[in-house]
Amino acid sequence: RVALENAASIAGMFLTTECVIVEKKEDKPEPMGNPGMGGMGGMM
Repeated sequence: RVALENAASIAGMFLTTECVIVEKKEDKPEPMGNPGMGGMGGMM
């Protein structure tokens, strides 16, 4: 009985881990800001 409970526990953990890995989203690079808006404004 203990072996069956352990096997069920391991199988459940494996399925949960597999789902988490499958649903992992890839990191996308952040979009670059507008380069014309830099610097200190109002100084000429």
